[in-house]
Amino acid sequence: MLKQIEGSLGIAEAVALCRPGAVCAYPISPQTHIVENLGKFVKTGSLKDCEFVNVESEFSAISVSIGASAGGVRTYTATASQGLLYMVEGVYNASGLGLPIVMTVASRAIGAPINIWNDHSDSLSQRDSGWLQLFCESNQDAVDTHIMAFKIAEEVGLPVMVCMDGFVLTHAFERLDIPSQEQIDSFLPEYQPREYLDPKEPISMGAMVGPEAFTELRFLQQRKMHRALDVIEKVTAEYRALTGRNSGGLLDCYRCDDAELKLIVMGSSVGTAKDEIDRLRAEGVKVGLISLKSFRPFPYAKIKEAIGDCKKVVCLERTFSYGARGVVCPEVKRAMEGTDTDVRTVIAGLGGRAIYGSTIRKIVEASLGGKLTDEMTFIDLDPKVLNSYLKDTEGVTVPEDKLVDETALEATLSRA
Repeated sequence: MLKQIEGSLGIAEAVALCRPGAVCAYPISPQTHIVENLGKFVKTGSLKDCEFVNVESEFSAISVSIGASAGGVRTYTATASQGLLYMVEGVYNASGLGLPIVMTVASRAIGAPINIWNDHSDSLSQRDSGWLQLFCESNQDAVDTHIMAFKIAEEVGLPVMVCMDGFVLTHAFERLDIPSQEQIDSFLPEYQPREYLDPKEPISMGAMVGPEAFTELRFLQQRKMHRALDVIEKVTAEYRALTGRNSGGLLDCYRCDDAELKLIVMGSSVGTAKDEIDRLRAEGVKVGLISLKSFRPFPYAKIKEAIGDCKKVVCLERTFSYGARGVVCPEVKRAMEGTDTDVRTVIAGLGGRAIYGSTIRKIVEASLGGKLTDEMTFIDLDPKVLNSYLKDTEGVTVPEDKLVDETALEATLSRA
């Protein structure tokens, strides 16, 4: 059914269609509207046989989610930013126990300084937590990915983070096609837990494991992650056949066939990049786009296939690893080991700073013009802001250039 609704309401409706038995919620912007709407559904009876649990913190939300999932019910929660960090101990426990919890991460910057706007620093800080991480381009993609996430989690036996850009998607009103309950019931079977706590047949879950078996358990987690690559593709194919929409998957290519430069982008910036690529193509610039949907597990083989024999690749990243480089770029480099493909990182859109079509154009022109001389470059920096700080400390002046390369930044930061 077509509806003109807020993204958060669309996600709440999608989750409700999956018939969760427990929703554990603590509010933090920008995910709050999702769980608020689910609470309304439970209260009004439109979401039946579901316990909506108000808790006192995000740590409690993940703890109750773990208990509910271990108790044998389909479980959902949501968080963002500092809330995700507060959950971390439980986040690792959920994956270590193999619990198929689905959690929305309405991606938002991590403080300090406090910033409530969007980037990917929260979700990608948990890349080694053992959760699958699926990124969404649009609200329609987010609606569909949440539905697929329950089936993927339950087939693989690992929890899933569905990462959607905070405010940019969660608070945007647009036309969404919400599947019918009959469609989802035919797609997502009634939940049948593999292992759960039953007073009639007592078992222990999460007991201490010593050196004699711990490595084997981690190996099995990694094996599940590898298996998830096939499961994601299988479930995506089933869902696309059901709805006719091109949502989900490991990645998606746009105008890549003859591209001399390929951009790799995650999240809502994909739409902006597509529009600017169309304009560049009309001018004869051969540039394409790879929308990376699954960051964990990382689709190394698919990325290598999508890049092909293209010699220039730029990863547009909305977070980075302090003292190191980007987060996506090193994974792409691993995928392209043994080739002569040049892979670079451009950092943009931190803390909600807008990524415009002009941002994409700058990246393309800088790459094709040989100006991306370092592996990681910050774009759209404001030299006046940098100078105002640096002049007050060491008297260092940043070049008056909108595209500040990493070498110049390292030189100033080392003395700041």
